[in-house]
Amino acid sequence: MAAAPVAVADELSDNGEFLDGVAAIVNEGVVLKSQLAEQIAIISERAIAQGMQLPPANILEEQILERLIISEIQLQRADRIGLNVSDEMLNRAIAGIAQENGVAFDDMPRLLAADGVDYGAFRRQLREEITISNLRQIEVGERINVSEREIEQCVADLEGNVVANSEYALSHILLTLPESANAQQVKEVEDLANEIYAQLQDGADFRELAVRYSAGPTALEGGALGWMQGQQVPTLFTDVLQDMGRGDVSAPIRAASSFHIVKVDDLRSAVERSEIEQANVRHILIMPNEIIDDATARQRLEEALAKIRAGEEDFGEQAKLLSDDPGSGNLGGELGWASPDSFAPEFAQMIRDSEIGVISEPFRTQFGWHILEVMERRVYDNTEDLKQRNCAARIRQGKMEEESQLWMQRLRDEAFVETRI
Repeated sequence: MAAAPVAVADELSDNGEFLDGVAAIVNEGVVLKSQLAEQIAIISERAIAQGMQLPPANILEEQILERLIISEIQLQRADRIGLNVSDEMLNRAIAGIAQENGVAFDDMPRLLAADGVDYGAFRRQLREEITISNLRQIEVGERINVSEREIEQCVADLEGNVVANSEYALSHILLTLPESANAQQVKEVEDLANEIYAQLQDGADFRELAVRYSAGPTALEGGALGWMQGQQVPTLFTDVLQDMGRGDVSAPIRAASSFHIVKVDDLRSAVERSEIEQANVRHILIMPNEIIDDATARQRLEEALAKIRAGEEDFGEQAKLLSDDPGSGNLGGELGWASPDSFAPEFAQMIRDSEIGVISEPFRTQFGWHILEVMERRVYDNTEDLKQRNCAARIRQGKMEEESQLWMQRLRDEAFVETRI
């Protein structure tokens, strides 16, 4: 049942002029005309920079408003279930963006301002994007399962597959079907997909048709999905891409609840083998708590270390007796073969700095105080592991896209929406 609408009045200045207006009422919230105008300006500036023709102004306005309505519905849903993004989480995301661009975190406000972007608005937009991403993961992603059999079949299918050994820059047009679509509705969407494909065959601009027709998340960016490894390409596209080259466009591809058209913007050969450094490590962890303070935890490790070095005690026995790590304590502290990068930063650095067979001095991580010993090192060919992980990610991503579209459509159908443009 749709939620009751909120009562909204436009704000007026002292002389009676509208300060802002409501573009749409969405349940108990609104999308403002200023938000709509801002997004139209951003999309238009990007299109001009890319030399891309946008659809007529009224159609573009409807598309951007619909995107804002969907975002508002999802943000309201996140608020109802108590989902929020802390400042710490937001700062980590911004730090990651800064690192990717080779700049310092503290320089981001100045650099964004140089591009005409308000830092406060940037933070608000990023917080909303993270919130929506987390919401989808909770409500859709956590219900998606990938079986071992699916992974095995995927790996087998990719053996000798040119797609698996390539990297692709793809663009995408997505046409969704209504939930429980009847034969006539399916035919209408299929006919539209074929009409779009015919236009593309006649030389129409893919980006412009994506902006006009696609329901995909990057539709207003011309449908661009960016670069991805062949093993990360959604399984739905794998067979089609095998026979496609740079600049090729696929015929419509039918999925359970949608049709897709894919364009290969660019492709390149990918590295087939992968090797990583691993270490076979054992450790003892003592975690400070209400009874054992930080200094006492360290002292206990120092005493244990002295006994082990003197030959009075065995490392494995001390781990079984003292370690607070439930996963490795009963195994004599052994963590098995792993890449240092799979551990906390301080732990990883100690692994790299330690000599084989030499027990470290006590050191601190977020989990508590540790001592560790690197028993062996090796260079490990993890190509097969990567194939399995990439296959699992590809299968999950394919299912996620389909389920997300259905989920968003359900949210949209259940919401009260009144447009005012």
